[in-house]
Amino acid sequence: MEFIPTDIPEVILIKPDVHGDDRGYFMETYRREIFMEHNIRDEFVQDNLSKSRKDTIRGFHYQIKNPQAKLIMVTQGEVLDVAVDIRRSSPTFGKHVTARLSEQNKCMLYIPVGFAHGFQVLSNETIFQYKCSDYYNPDGERGIAWDDPDIGVQWLPGDFIISPKDKKNPLLRDITADDLPNFSE
Repeated sequence: MEFIPTDIPEVILIKPDVHGDDRGYFMETYRREIFMEHNIRDEFVQDNLSKSRKDTIRGFHYQIKNPQAKLIMVTQGEVLDVAVDIRRSSPTFGKHVTARLSEQNKCMLYIPVGFAHGFQVLSNETIFQYKCSDYYNPDGERGIAWDDPDIGVQWLPGDFIISPKDKKNPLLRDITADDLPNFSE
């Protein structure tokens, strides 16, 4: 596996070794000892899978109770994946990085605690799966506006499909300290 730091070095693009032949392919998506060697020390306790159609935008989501690191991959289709740094003491606070994840490139993205996460579906249909380092806690779930101009994500053009809940998310600058704690770095 190749571990490639992004413009925010704590967010890491992972290119697995893919072994293919005329039958198909095989790849390891997670091997704790290799991740540990690359300073990814989270214990993943929950796996999630979602299916979305083209132009769906999900996010930006994070948890203040049970904050989660995530290891993300796409098994069908393609997404533009986005991680936003919400660590108040970070020099990259409010900045974001993007990565295209697809069934073709088989890349994964590691997003540590202290980041909000979102994605845009680029293919007709996408199956998106991710590991989490803590359990989902609906009481601690929070969000940031997907179109926050201060974050400035350049979404690809489309007829966006956004949940009613995500349409109500506040701008990052309007989030209080209670809803955006100083995540440990």
